[in-house]
Amino acid sequence: MSAFLRVFRDHWLFWALLASALMLAIAHAFETFGGYAPCTLCLRQREAYWIAGTIALAGILVTRLPTQRRLRWMFDAAVALAFAYGLYLAIYHSGAEWNWWPGPTTCSGGGGQVSLDALSALADGTAKIKPPACDQAAWRMFGLSMAGWNALISLKLLVWSVIALLHDRRPA
Repeated sequence: MSAFLRVFRDHWLFWALLASALMLAIAHAFETFGGYAPCTLCLRQREAYWIAGTIALAGILVTRLPTQRRLRWMFDAAVALAFAYGLYLAIYHSGAEWNWWPGPTTCSGGGGQVSLDALSALADGTAKIKPPACDQAAWRMFGLSMAGWNALISLKLLVWSVIALLHDRRPA
């Protein structure tokens, strides 16, 4: 095995934390700079990265203690479960976008700021505001929506987590 792969596998919790932070930053950039308001499922998908990142950070801190290194596999497993949850949500969201199954009935945007002009337009009935919907992709690249790309990334992170878990479960 190459030295890079060994370092990557041996420091998986750091890479999981970095990947989670990067995915959250990308989602925030799409929202802030791209103007793409997140739907309910978009916001739920971010939860998986917050959970995985938190677990990874806790694992990094705990397993730095020499007596606790043997627990690293538990953090690998927990991170794998968080990425599996993210994969499930991303597949569910993608399927709703492709109309393979219905999305949640409560799906609407959230977290945006409302201007006084928008409020007055709502009050007088002239508003043409359409909140983001879970069953309509706001953006696609190479045929995949953000949820589709998130599914692929979550799958990759899940596989890497399982590889690290299998390695860390081996007896020393």
